[in-house]
Amino acid sequence: MATILVVDDELGIRALLSEILSDEGHTIELAENAAQARALRENIKPDLVLLDIWMPDVDGVTLLKEWSASGQLNMPVIMMSGHGTIDTAVEATRYGATAFLEKPITLQKLLRSVEQALHKTPPRPPAGPRADGLTTADGFTGALSLPAGPPAVASGPQAEQRFDLDRPLREARDAFEKSYFEFHLAREGGSMTRVAEKTGLERTHLYRKLKQLGVDLTRNKRGVP
Repeated sequence: MATILVVDDELGIRALLSEILSDEGHTIELAENAAQARALRENIKPDLVLLDIWMPDVDGVTLLKEWSASGQLNMPVIMMSGHGTIDTAVEATRYGATAFLEKPITLQKLLRSVEQALHKTPPRPPAGPRADGLTTADGFTGALSLPAGPPAVASGPQAEQRFDLDRPLREARDAFEKSYFEFHLAREGGSMTRVAEKTGLERTHLYRKLKQLGVDLTRNKRGVP
């Protein structure tokens, strides 16, 4: 998990990047101008900065040059712009930028650039029981409670889950799907990218599905016991 500073004068961009990167388990700090960025860089010592080029007070390249000249460029910086040129990207790279993202930023490019800039993949949580009754061990842990007899129990040292099948199909299916996604979120440490890959769902569809099922995304983030 990393602390990432997002610097952009557009509220919508800040909110979008914050939501996506928070879901990946990172801690996000937001700045809307260079003055706020300077203060946050000094106070929180971010592991990575996403820096917009066009800002109302001081542009991103100028701020990048400032950090580079003063020896404060001790973290990777990814530049962002909706009106950037090759010359601008080259200049930013010359002054220490790790990458250049053109707006609108695609999800895949964002996550790939962030992971490459951090030079590591966040570790998976160790296998073991969780407070919510799920387990991070591989394998499905649920047991279906059949109305005509005792419930079938999954074998092995895994958490047991029971589902009441004496209910309408839609309710039973939703209960199962909610537990299914909660299990995968717990196992993947809250990483929406890995859950999407594991479950075979496109990420946008996965977001909608989780919200529809009422899955609490905040409790599955990395670092949450």
